[in-house]
Amino acid sequence: MVPIIMPRQGQSVESCIITKWHKKVGDSVAPGEILFSYETDKAAFDEEAKDAGILLAILHVEGDDVPCLENVAVIGEAGEDPSVFIKNQPTQEEAAPAQEQQSEAPQAAIAEAVVATEKVEGRISPRARALAERSGADLTFAQATGPHGRVIARDVQKLIDEGKTVTPAARGVVAPGAEGTGLGGRASLRDATAPAAADVQAQPAPQEPETWEEKLPNIRKVIAKQMHASLSEIPQLTHTLTFDATQLLRLRKLFKEQGEAFGMAGVTIGDLVVYAASRTLAQPEHAPLNAHFLGDTIRYFRNVQMGIAVDTPRGLMVPTLRDANKKSLLEISMETKELAKACQAGSINPDLLSGASFTVSNVGVYGIESFTPVINPPQTGILGVCAVMDRVRPGKDGQPELYKAMALSLTYDHRALDGAPASRFMRDLKRNLENIQLLLGGGAYHA
Repeated sequence: MVPIIMPRQGQSVESCIITKWHKKVGDSVAPGEILFSYETDKAAFDEEAKDAGILLAILHVEGDDVPCLENVAVIGEAGEDPSVFIKNQPTQEEAAPAQEQQSEAPQAAIAEAVVATEKVEGRISPRARALAERSGADLTFAQATGPHGRVIARDVQKLIDEGKTVTPAARGVVAPGAEGTGLGGRASLRDATAPAAADVQAQPAPQEPETWEEKLPNIRKVIAKQMHASLSEIPQLTHTLTFDATQLLRLRKLFKEQGEAFGMAGVTIGDLVVYAASRTLAQPEHAPLNAHFLGDTIRYFRNVQMGIAVDTPRGLMVPTLRDANKKSLLEISMETKELAKACQAGSINPDLLSGASFTVSNVGVYGIESFTPVINPPQTGILGVCAVMDRVRPGKDGQPELYKAMALSLTYDHRALDGAPASRFMRDLKRNLENIQLLLGGGAYHA
C-alpha cells in the first residue's frame, strides 16, 4: 500500500489544484496510467501511477488546492485499510451517507428528511451542489464516495441516473409550482411548518441568460494581480520608434529560402529581434534595463535572462531564455520554440517562468502598429515588437521611396532609469537591427 503525493513542480510552487480525477475509488491502476490532472498558477500536468493495485482512497477532490508533497490518494490491494494515510479521518458516523427514513407520522418524516439533507449540504463539493440544484437530485439518498464522507459530483450523477430526483411539490411540503427555501428549491424545515401556499400556475422554462459569470482561472488571477501591481506601483513611460527593416526582412527571406540545409529555415523575425535585444542589453551602459528594481536597491544581471511573452489557451505566460546573450541565433530560435510549445501544452516547468531580467512581447503577427507593453515587476523594462509597415522617405534622387519599417515600444521603470538612458538603448537597438548582418558577425553598435 503506497500513498500518492501532490508533486512539486519547481522550487517556487507551494501548492497545486486538482482539476480532474481520471480514476475512481475501487478502480484498478496500472503503472503509466493517468490518475489525476492538476495545475499550478501557470501550468497544467497529468500525474501517472507508478505502482499497480487498486485505488483505495481519494483524499482530495477536484477543485481542492493541495500543498505540494501532501497525500492525495492511496493505492494498494483490495481489503487494505488506507486510513493510516488520511489526515483528520472522520468518524464512521460522520462519514455515513444520509438516508431518508420512512415514518408513520408525516410531519416527523418531513423533518427527519430535511435534517438529513441539511447534513449532506454541509459536506458537499461546490460542483456537486451545482449539479444537484440543476437536476433536483434528492441528496437524502446520496452515497458519499469523496474523502472524509464528502458528496462529490459523481455521487449526484448516480442519483440522477437512478431517477432519485424530487421537486418541492412532490415532497408535499410546498404548493405545486412554488419553490422551497432549501437547496435547489427543495423543502426546508421552515417550509414544513409554514402555512400551505396557494396553487400557482407553472412558470415557463427559463430562457438563456443575457449575461453570465465564470470563475477566474488561477492563471488569470495571477496575471490580474501582477498587472495591477505593475501599473499601480511603477511609474512607467513608453518610448516608441521605427527602424528600417529592409536588411532584417532580406535576411529572413534568405533563411526561409536557403536555410534548410543549415538548420536555419525556422528562424523568425522575432528570433532576430531577441538576438539583437540580448546583445544590446548586454552592453554595460544599458545595465539599468537588464535589472530588477527592489525598492531601495537595484539588482543588475551580468547576462541577459530574456523573458519571452507567449500567448496560450490558458493566458499569457513568460518563460525565460537563460543567458540569451551567450546563445547563437539558431540556439535562440530553437529554445524559444521549445519554451513556447511547453507553455501552450501546459507542461512548462514553473521554474522557467521566473527569473527573467527583461521581456520581449511580439504582437506584430496581429498587425499591431504600436502599443504600450506593461512591465513585469521587478523587471525594469519590456520591449514591444510591432508589425512591418510601409513607410515613405526621401530617396537618393530626392523622390519619395517606399520602404519596410517596424516599430518598437520600450516601456521602462522611471525609478530605475531616466528618459535619456532609455532613449540611448532604443537608438543602439535600432542600429543593431538595421545592421543585423554585422551584428551576427560578432559586432555591436556603440555610440
